Amino acid sequence: MRLDEYLEYEADEAAERRHLAEEKNYEILDHLESFESRFEEHVTDDSLVGSVSPSIFVGRSDYPTVSTGILSPVGHEDDAGRFETSGEWYDEGVGIADVFERRTSLLNSNRTGVGVDVHDAWDGFTGVQREIAIADRPVGVEVGLDGRPDVDYDVSRDDVATPVGPRATAQSADLTENPHVPRPVEKTLEDDDWQAQGAINYLYRRGFDVYDINTILSAGALGQTENRKLVPTRWSITAVDDTVGQYLRGTLRGSQSVDSVQVWHNEYLGNSFWVVLAPGGWEYELVEMKAPGSIWNPDPEAGTYLASAHEQFEGRTGYVDETAGAYYAARLGVLEQLSEIGRQGKALVLRHVSDDYWGPVGVWQVREAVRHAFEGEHGTAETLAGAINEIASHLPVSEARLRRKSTMAAGLQSSLLEF
Repeated sequence: MRLDEYLEYEADEAAERRHLAEEKNYEILDHLESFESRFEEHVTDDSLVGSVSPSIFVGRSDYPTVSTGILSPVGHEDDAGRFETSGEWYDEGVGIADVFERRTSLLNSNRTGVGVDVHDAWDGFTGVQREIAIADRPVGVEVGLDGRPDVDYDVSRDDVATPVGPRATAQSADLTENPHVPRPVEKTLEDDDWQAQGAINYLYRRGFDVYDINTILSAGALGQTENRKLVPTRWSITAVDDTVGQYLRGTLRGSQSVDSVQVWHNEYLGNSFWVVLAPGGWEYELVEMKAPGSIWNPDPEAGTYLASAHEQFEGRTGYVDETAGAYYAARLGVLEQLSEIGRQGKALVLRHVSDDYWGPVGVWQVREAVRHAFEGEHGTAETLAGAINEIASHLPVSEARLRRKSTMAAGLQSSLLEF
């Protein structure tokens, strides 16, 4: 499909499938107001009995001592797996309010001031947490609490920007059933000399998605025994995206290039993604355009904020600051597509964060939106410069401003001028 036809088709489709109302969805406030009464029905003064935990959480404040917790969906034990972040959320079509409702329904039974060096310890609170992390399904737990959880949901619209569930200090934690641990995970645990990077890539090759792997890494259950540490959840997510991305990039070395300029588009949760693949060796850039009034650019008078990060085949030597975890999440989606077709190429991802994105749901939505962008139709263009020129009319910034910010677009401009 020619790019101009594809762009017209996408515009029509976007109008039909737009699922966010013009006025932002604050149904989460109704949920928060009713949550405390439901919580009262399930939690006693000193314990939470018969709960089911789908996941864990490790904080990053005060590292190398951290807050580490077991997450339990209060009153939703029968479908606890639905509350764990995964790619299935995209398949379900969850909205921002849905994400907030699920996350604020999770009790975080935690301990603070925990040292990250856990080595091969499987007893006590940390041991139970590890068992939950390596299991392939939610696990029954009994948690002894030190007093009642802190439930404070006298909220305003400003509060929905950082949704969290109630927290309680955990005195003890015990499993009420034997967790089912997949054999590949057992193998990574049994090999004391296997570095975390190799174990991550092994699990990915064995069909584990990055969501499962980052939880295992976060619990300190990967790597050489003496080096196993608790990894803050936010860090583990990016670490796994980066590690798997590097592995996939390495498999493309020597592969043939894509043979045409392809343009793919997807929209999700107020974010619009344009993914451009072009012939050549691996090169990648993410450019983010954040509209005034969106969650990361809240001032309606500020104008569109631009951020970008770029790499060539050998990758980057340091962490990406401007685009943070979104860079690695989007890159993974692109590399998975190239790996699927056995080709390499240049990849430019343009992300427009509109003001419909009124609350942060996490980089999973970036990963899944880019992954699913490669489904269905796509457009083609004669050149990468031509593709950027046509896409520019659908972006919130001018092509000139995009070229000033984008390394790949600026490089094209320089080449044309030199010619």
